Amino acid sequence: MFWEKEIAKQFNLQLESISPTRGVYLIKTNKGTKCLKRLNYGVQKLLFIYGAKEHLIKNGFPNVDRYMLACDGNPYVEYGDDLYVITEWIDGRECNFRDAHETKKAASAMAKLHEASKGYEVIDGAKLKSDLGRWHHLMVKRRDGLKKMKSMAEGKLDKSEFDRLFIEHVELYVGIANEAIDTLERSKYDDVVKDTLLKKSFCHHDYTYHNIIFDKKDELHVIDFDYCKYEIRAYDIASFLIKVLKRNDWNFDICIDLMNEYDNASTISDEEYMVILAFLKFPQRLWRLANRYYYNESNWPDHTFLRKIREIIEEKDPFIDFVGQFEDKYVR
Repeated sequence: MFWEKEIAKQFNLQLESISPTRGVYLIKTNKGTKCLKRLNYGVQKLLFIYGAKEHLIKNGFPNVDRYMLACDGNPYVEYGDDLYVITEWIDGRECNFRDAHETKKAASAMAKLHEASKGYEVIDGAKLKSDLGRWHHLMVKRRDGLKKMKSMAEGKLDKSEFDRLFIEHVELYVGIANEAIDTLERSKYDDVVKDTLLKKSFCHHDYTYHNIIFDKKDELHVIDFDYCKYEIRAYDIASFLIKVLKRNDWNFDICIDLMNEYDNASTISDEEYMVILAFLKFPQRLWRLANRYYYNESNWPDHTFLRKIREIIEEKDPFIDFVGQFEDKYVR
């Protein structure tokens, strides 16, 4: 426990115990329970995230995993070749995406986070993180990626069950990707981007159940801002809807409730609804899964990949129905 004690000392903490959990360390110290995390990115990216969290706190959204400052005043310490940060440990439970009460609170909290993000100026030394204006390009690139991965699968002599399922179904999803690209082209995406640039707002970019924590008093906290960046909020909204609804049989009534909760806290414009629709349409889940499979970006066993692609294929019809319902209600 030598290196951990040395890191804790640089935060003016005395380490009492340490245990790994979910890619971080739960540490008990003389000043309470904390979270110790080794970063896989550099100082400039960390400073963007640190500044973003401090901005949220200053703007009335305090329930984030705030970084402790080390003795030298920085929100990190360097040890060996790595960077380490420490935050408060939020003792609570992950958001249950099958619980209507919790998901509605999460939708409202996301809207408040987006509101509080407005006006964020990158602090000195931080690297600008932004996906603003890139989605025309990204959707085309990822659609073409699906086609390329199909060719890769077809070229294999010894095809796996995953390969066979991917080859059989991917053209349908290429077609869906084309619809998403067309929807984005017909939308006022560029105007939404310009508005976001003016507002200087950012997204969490990984707003999912294990980053939404309810404490013992049932207060909601948002943690793990590793992927946050300047981005239109439609991305977070669509991503959140997909993550919740795939666990609830694509129940459109749940979608309406979540959109209402968000809209009550921060009004969604007509232009944004069409951009959200484009994000909902795009087969991001299949693209990401195939990318991990064909480019070895995950150490999942084969049966995990197989289970996940079967789930996506089995959800195809209810997913398409859901997208149609969303378009009928919010866009047409």
